[in-house]
Amino acid sequence: MANGLLDLVHTDVCGPLSIPARGGFSYFITFIDDHSRYGYVYLMRYKSKAFGRFKEYILEVENQTNRKIKALRSDRCGEYLSGEFIDYLKENGILSQWTPPGTPQLNGVAERRNRTLLDMVRSMMSFTKLPPSFWGYALEMEAKLLNIAPSKSVPQTPYEIWHGKPASYKYLRVWGSPAYVKRLVGDKLDSRSTLCRFIGYPKETAGYYFYDPAEQMIFVEERSILEKGFSIG
Repeated sequence: MANGLLDLVHTDVCGPLSIPARGGFSYFITFIDDHSRYGYVYLMRYKSKAFGRFKEYILEVENQTNRKIKALRSDRCGEYLSGEFIDYLKENGILSQWTPPGTPQLNGVAERRNRTLLDMVRSMMSFTKLPPSFWGYALEMEAKLLNIAPSKSVPQTPYEIWHGKPASYKYLRVWGSPAYVKRLVGDKLDSRSTLCRFIGYPKETAGYYFYDPAEQMIFVEERSILEKGFSIG
């Protein structure tokens, strides 16, 4: 176990999945901090996007924590061995920890995280009538839940170690649950309610992602009126 945040980060790419997620994403990449087990997941259209996602990750987490990544552990797949990836790690003083050929178990933290996420996504999708291409929303939801759930690997939740405070659970909702939503029309609430499905939380703004099956449309509602069928459990 690493002594501090970002001393060691585990990463692994998963895919291609047989059914692309909405947006054409067939892969995802995870980054897990060894000290806290706090994880990030990013959807990708191609494996070659791994380097770009890593730069996105490093910019966010180093700004959040005021710490620098010291080491990155991965397997020897080509996306981690590109010249631009290796040069970037060297230029930023990040130690590369590649597992030996044929030993994926040595990248166990990231491998297990990806398997856990896939198992949870399959379970979630089996209990809803949402299209299979919605697995990307389920994946991002499960990554969030793993961060706020107790872990055998660390004494507190990953969220608490990473952020230095307990997570709030009051905003949690059951993925795929029905919600009657009054949408904003201009600056006023529509008098009608629309039966939608909750599919996640947008990263960029407070609110919820909803799917309207009748319109086959996904939208974010920040001040929606949730009338029934939208509660924890």
